[in-house]
Amino acid sequence: MDENFSESLRRIKIETRVQYGLMFLFGSLSLVAAFAPLGELTKIAVVAMLFGFTAGLWVSHLIQLVQRAVADGTTGQ
Repeated sequence: MDENFSESLRRIKIETRVQYGLMFLFGSLSLVAAFAPLGELTKIAVVAMLFGFTAGLWVSHLIQLVQRAVADGTTGQ
């Protein structure tokens, strides 16, 4: 199973791998910041900023997938 998993990771485009990595990074950092011993206002600002980065990457990833599908003529049917 590990061989199939590593092969499937290699087939993913590098841009997609970078986007997934950044989404994971910013999502993890937002969870860490949520439990960090910071002031309430600081914690809210940091978590909101990191979550915003995560959501922005996710939306741009979805837009990129739709653009690729349209360019390839894929309808999903």
